[in-house]
Amino acid sequence: MVSRLEKAKQNPHSMKAKILSSARRIFGQYGYDSTTTRMIAKDVGIDISTLYYHWGEKQDLYEAVIMDVSEEIQDKLNEIERKVSGQSLTTRLEIAIDTICDYLFFHPEVPNLILSGYFNKNRHGVTLDIKMSEYIANIAVAMELAQDKKKVSIQAKARILAVWNTVLNFISGESFFRPMLDTSHERYVQIVKETLKFILVPAFTLDKKK
Repeated sequence: MVSRLEKAKQNPHSMKAKILSSARRIFGQYGYDSTTTRMIAKDVGIDISTLYYHWGEKQDLYEAVIMDVSEEIQDKLNEIERKVSGQSLTTRLEIAIDTICDYLFFHPEVPNLILSGYFNKNRHGVTLDIKMSEYIANIAVAMELAQDKKKVSIQAKARILAVWNTVLNFISGESFFRPMLDTSHERYVQIVKETLKFILVPAFTLDKKK
């Protein structure tokens, strides 16, 4: 049986897809507890009964949002793995930073949803935690921190989490950090990428040079 999420993705112009898109943005902006189905319905321009018809209860819609984000992140990591295959470690890191930053800056609700899942004590039973171990394993192999996705060291996992959380905070915290730098959004994106490369490329390549 085709799921609601699959139907929405198969037809991006459908009402299901429109509701899903609005829900991603609003859940990302306000979090689960502060978001209501009425807020989402109003944003789409439909009545609440139409939302319930297409997606069911708030929890059902939130689960679909998290699943959609999880699949999207995995697709992006697979894309990075294809791009960096056969490249030097420095080049792989630079490509990975550029690609993931472009994706997350274009979808700012994603880092917000992830960070909300980290720190919200009332987790609603729906998080990205299950997928995070898979993301970490994929990145570890792509960055040559591990040879086998099933055998990633604690040190490698910690290094990847440091990178991941730095990127998330730079993007989720743009409205707070950018005024400190007194710059435009476009320049902020460029500075974030440059800064991440400045710090992370030497850190990850140091052992390779010994």
